[in-house]
Amino acid sequence: MEIKSAAYLISSPSHENCPQKNLPEYAFIGRSNVGKSSLINMITGQKNLAKTSGTPGKTQLINYFEISSTKSKNGPKESWWLVDLPGYGYAKRSLKDRRRWEQMIEGYLRKRAQLTQLMVLIDSRHEPQKIDLAFINQLGAWQVPFVLVFTKSDKEKPKVVERNVEAFFKAMRETWQFLPRYFVTSAEKKIGRDELLGFIAACNDEIKGLTPQ
Repeated sequence: MEIKSAAYLISSPSHENCPQKNLPEYAFIGRSNVGKSSLINMITGQKNLAKTSGTPGKTQLINYFEISSTKSKNGPKESWWLVDLPGYGYAKRSLKDRRRWEQMIEGYLRKRAQLTQLMVLIDSRHEPQKIDLAFINQLGAWQVPFVLVFTKSDKEKPKVVERNVEAFFKAMRETWQFLPRYFVTSAEKKIGRDELLGFIAACNDEIKGLTPQ
């Protein structure tokens, strides 16, 4: 897949205000400071598409970006949405604000019909975190389709990253029979970009195959 253009479209306070056009939709979420904005910029090939910040909790709305891509260099263009969701976990905000974000995220994940896949970002530098596992278990209860994206793999030795990924899946096996697909990435080194875009392209093809012509 080649990205031809990526542009900010709209920020919505709830799923009810999200765009109604029927396009495939790929949402990104993770704990605060997991490197979500940097990963989005790396995937789209634009340095400042998503706002990066060292302050957790900066993303407060459901942010939409319209992407135009082709499967090959001279192939036909197709459009899809990339969605930047607020992070979960630590943020220097009031309990009221955090609860509002939780309700906004839950409403989007459970009621957004266009959602094709949720990309759950996990910091590969750390051992399994309870908050990530709890969030993933909730996705299972809601029957939300998701894959795991391990970030910041360049910040640790490969063996450490591999060990942390294996430990995460070992923890998941306590409550999951089937494990999700996963990707190991680095925004700085562009590791995992082709694999993620290839996955999105395959999902788009599957949707087109299921849609009556």
